[in-house]
This record gives sequence, structure tokens and C-alpha cells, in this order.
Amino acid sequence: MAAEIIHSSTQDTDDPVDAVFALHRGGKMEVRATVPVRDADDLSLAYTPGVARVCTAIAEQPELVNDYTWKANTVAVVTDGTAVLGLGDIGPEASLPVMEGKAILFKQFGGVDAVPIALACTDVDEIVETVVRLAPSFGGVNLEDISAPRCFEIERRLQEALDIPIFHDDQHGTAIVTTAALWNAAKVTGREIGSLRAVISGAGAAGIAIAKMLLAAGIGDVAVCDRKGVVHQGREDLTDVKAEIAGLTNRTGLKGTLADAMAGADVFIGVSGGTVPEEVVATMAEGAFVFAMANPNPEIHPEVAHKYAAVVATGRSDFPNQINNVLAFPGIFAGALQVRATRITEGMKLAAAKALAGVVADELTPQKVIPSPFDERVAPAVSKAVAEAARAEGVARR
Repeated sequence: MAAEIIHSSTQDTDDPVDAVFALHRGGKMEVRATVPVRDADDLSLAYTPGVARVCTAIAEQPELVNDYTWKANTVAVVTDGTAVLGLGDIGPEASLPVMEGKAILFKQFGGVDAVPIALACTDVDEIVETVVRLAPSFGGVNLEDISAPRCFEIERRLQEALDIPIFHDDQHGTAIVTTAALWNAAKVTGREIGSLRAVISGAGAAGIAIAKMLLAAGIGDVAVCDRKGVVHQGREDLTDVKAEIAGLTNRTGLKGTLADAMAGADVFIGVSGGTVPEEVVATMAEGAFVFAMANPNPEIHPEVAHKYAAVVATGRSDFPNQINNVLAFPGIFAGALQVRATRITEGMKLAAAKALAGVVADELTPQKVIPSPFDERVAPAVSKAVAEAARAEGVARR
């Protein structure tokens, strides 16, 4: 079937499926020179012998690499292909179209150059060693579509080993945009985030990161649920990551299933897939918020959610309030690279969420609690906030 689709893609681009293949043929990006090489004089400046002077200067003063190469504005988009966009473990080659897509979004929305790097290894030690060896070429690393729980250790170890920003977008990008939308949902309905009790369906990379950021943002309480139900301190089957989150969340001591946790809850956040029955949604508190972000099928369809919720968001572009990571990562890296930050701190992430929420603060409606990805105010606002936070927290080098 795939072969038939690929073959037909050259025949009929009116078919949406064929148009996708036609767009991807040859890849979605290329490398372009930023200086001319028209004659011998240009060649002597761009390459030998002129380039030797720049190399020597960098050897004597390594920090000059940021001024005289692409490093300062270039990010490595690194994956092992184990958790790709709802497709799962499809391998490094099959992940490349997504990584290329990520790279062009970096450029279009943040002005940041990005290089897709798909690794043919899944071992934590091997991934860390490989990225550390590649790091001299890049100003930052965006980890992408690496399955949990390995992604947590990989990010931690890379940040310990390197003095450039390491950012796992599946975790933190999702958390930042979700938090921004929740702040605005509370504002538009006249509530305070501290009065809300949230339930997160999904205890993977995104769910754990969202829970931690909501706690940092001052949410009243949050419970995280996995396939076996509420993650709580009494469970004996928890991974180290889930045990940690159990100690930070669920202050009311909930146990049982996702349905048990959702009874009376103010907020549902879905990052797990699956379907939540309508009768369970109906048990939520009056005026609840439903952020059902699984793609392509939200855990709670908007038609159902709107019967019971005051604000509804999904991960899809064809419904209002799309929770889309492109609202976060281009501006975050642009700001971090601008000040040559050594890392992306929790304060920088929170600043990004506040800035993102602020973009539409004067335009709020229940159908608009988050900006459009094409709102040109987004990346500059996020970038500025991140750069300022980096300086305030002492991780900026300029």
C-alpha cells in the first residue's frame, strides 16, 4: 500500500494523501550558504587560506566559536525514534520526517537553525555519549520523541555534562503551553489557579512535566493517572519517576481509577490517548476545563466536552484552543541562545508560560485561551521573557 501511495504521489497532488508525499519528496529542508563563493577571492576568504586565521583565533579563545561559526544559533534536534508523534517506536529513519518538520518550525517561528539527528541506538549511555560528542557543533539540544522513562535520565545527564541548553520538548514544551492555557482559562472564567484540582491522564514524559509545572504555577492540587489508575504513594509498582511525582502530587490522597479521580475535578488534562466515557466527564465540577490533547483522537471529543466544560482545548488545529508545542520551543531556544544560556531553568520555563499567556490576555474568550501558532507576537514575547529570566537566574553568559 505504501509503495502505491508513493508512486501515485507524483501523479495527483489534489489527493490530500498524495499531496503529503509530494511535499515530502526530497525532504523538507536544505543547507544554504550565507556568504558568496563567486571567485578565487571569495574562496580564499570562506575557505583556505583565510579560514585558518579564524580557526587559530578560536583555538586560542574557544568562546569565539559563537561569533564566527553557526553554533550560537543552531540546535540539534535529537531522537532515537522510540516515541514518535503518536506512532510509537518506529525507528530512526521513519522519525526523520518529523525531525525535519521540527527543524523547519524552529526556523520559521523562532529564526533558529536546527539540524535533525536520528540516532541508531536506544541505550541511555550510548545516546548520552553520542550527543556529548556532537555538542561542540551546537548551541543547544532539543530532545525529541524519546520514550519514557529513559528520556528523563537522558535529559538530566546531558545537562550535567554540557554547558548548553538541553530541552526535551515532549516534556517541557507541552507543559509550558498547557500551563499558559490553564492560566487564561482560569482568568476568563473568573477563577484562580490555586482553587483548581486537576487530573492528568498519562504519566509519561508530558504528564509528569505538566504536573510539575502546574505545581510551580500554584495549582490547588493535581493527581496523575497511568493505566493502573491514580499514581499515589501507597502503590508498590511505581518507577522512580512516578514515585517522585506521587510524593509531590495528590494532596487529597486519591486512589482508584481515572474515573474516580475525575469525580468533582475542575480540570482534565489528557496526554495519554484512549477514550474517557461521557458519563465520567459528566461527574466533573461545574464549569470544568477539558484539555484533551491526544492526536488525532482527543480523549474527550469537543462535542462531548462542551456539554460539561466551560473551556475546551485539544491538540488539533481544526478546533479552537490548540495546545501546540510550536508556541513554546522556537521562542524558548531563541531567547536562551540570544543570551548564550548554559541551561533552561524552571524559572525560564515558567517565564515562557507567563509570556505566552500574556499574548492574548486582553483578547480572552472561552474559545481563545491560547494564541494561534501563526500569531507573530508569540515567539518575540517568549524569547524576551526567557532571555530576561536567564539573566535573572544567573545562567546567561551575555
